[in-house]
Amino acid sequence: MAYRISHIAYRKATFALTGFLLFLLNLCGCAPAARVGNGIVEAGKGFAGLSTKVLEDRRPDALAKAFHYNYSTSYEKAKKILNKIGCYIYTANFKKRLIAVYVSESDTTPVGIFFKDVDSENTEIQISSPSATAKEYIARRLFAIMAGLPDPEKKEEEKKGEEKKGNDASPFKTAS
Repeated sequence: MAYRISHIAYRKATFALTGFLLFLLNLCGCAPAARVGNGIVEAGKGFAGLSTKVLEDRRPDALAKAFHYNYSTSYEKAKKILNKIGCYIYTANFKKRLIAVYVSESDTTPVGIFFKDVDSENTEIQISSPSATAKEYIARRLFAIMAGLPDPEKKEEEKKGEEKKGNDASPFKTAS
């Protein structure tokens, strides 16, 4: 059976369009039509490594602490502290009350910092992550510095440095 060139081009285009639509459906899942756009956007963010969905899903298990700062001050202080302690901020959305970070530039474990107004002068900070270790690590450091205490990691580094100096000391003098 001989086909015209235009018919072959039509079949190729139909096949490509069908494949593309199946790909989009696979990304979205069986979502209602109103949520298909969000599914595509979230899938694209997930593919790029920028999705915050997993952080939002883990929010009920978040570690939380309230601070005597309004939301705006809490948000800005937290952002500065996260930069200072070496976190890589990949999403900061003031309207959504969210800062999403990786533990560091080399450790891409996602951690979400959410802000909730307690009242006009107090804000609760919630830390969520799929990793309990990362969540506790960021919470310990962020909460301590937000409360005006020294960074707990710096104390541990100083202790290790003092132990190392003590272990290196030899009772024997070296000849020079």
